[in-house]
Formats: sequence, structure tokens, C-alpha cells
Amino acid sequence: MSSSSCCKNPEPARWLRAWRWLAIGGLLLASACHAASWQDELPQAERLGDGELSWLGFRIYHATLWAQQRPFQPQAAFALQLRYYRSISRQRLVQTSLDEMRRLRGAGLDAATLQQWERALERAFTDVASGDELIGVYLPGHGMRLYNQQRLLADIDDVGLALAFFGIWLDRETRDQDLRRKLMGAPQ
Repeated sequence: MSSSSCCKNPEPARWLRAWRWLAIGGLLLASACHAASWQDELPQAERLGDGELSWLGFRIYHATLWAQQRPFQPQAAFALQLRYYRSISRQRLVQTSLDEMRRLRGAGLDAATLQQWERALERAFTDVASGDELIGVYLPGHGMRLYNQQRLLADIDDVGLALAFFGIWLDRETRDQDLRRKLMGAPQ
């Protein structure tokens, strides 16, 4: 046996390989901890109500509110599913959402918070085309998770943003009171 081979210690290489496998396993486990679909978040959810948003006679999306209890309890977990009839860019979705949150919250929103929310929504949203869905799940004490038909798009740990975002449809001062009533399952 040569002196160069007897002095090499195979242990560091073994440890490095073990750490790599542990890191990969940890990443896989972490990704598995998030629900694969929004239905996994609310396994007992039922449709409370639904309706369409139209603007100037153009259908924009069909909205459905899902919850595990009736009547609707905004402090409990719920999901809002939007199925789009037209293509809308991510930037347009972000700006429209921010405009409505600003309108509903008024002077209670400072510029720094709005910038933080804008960055979070830009990371979360995608462009949508006719037939695409975006589903937001409100998680009390956490914030919200956003999904499309295939996967989790974002996990946003910000209760204030989640409440402001879902307020676009569910706040008492929402622009479309008829859609709000329909979502909450009010009799027609």
C-alpha cells in the first residue's frame, strides 16, 4: 500500500454525500408538507355560492366561494376560486388588486405596506388566459396560499395582505355587492 493511499481519509467524502442526500430529502419533505391542491387545504369544503364579474358587458371571471361551514364565517379558512373568461396579464391582476385594496382600506395603508404587498402579489400571480383558474385559500393566523389548476403558486405569510385581498370580493364595501351576496350563498 502506498503512503499516499494510506493517508487519504474516505470519511469526509462519505459525510459530504450523506449531507447531500439529507438536504435533498429535506427539500422533498418540505415541498410535500404543502398541499398538492387547494382542496387538500379544505377537504370538507362545500360551495357556498358563485357568480360572475362583468365589466361593460364583458364577462371577466366566474367566482366560487368554498368553505367548511355554513353560514360563511370570514374568520375561518375558506377558498375563493376564479375561473377566467379572458386573458389578463399578471401586472394587470396585481395593479387591479392593489387599486381595490387601496380603495377599501383608504388612508390606513402606508406606501411601504403597499410596496411589500405589490412584491408579494407579483411573485404569486401569473398571466391568465381564458379557462385558467386562480384559487386563493385564506388561512387564519397565517395568510393565504394561491394555486392554479396544477400547483401551489405562492404561500404568503401575511394576514393583513390576505384580509385586504379577499376583501376585494367579501368586504361590505366591495364594488360588486350582487357578486358578494351570491358568493355568500344569499337567496336570490
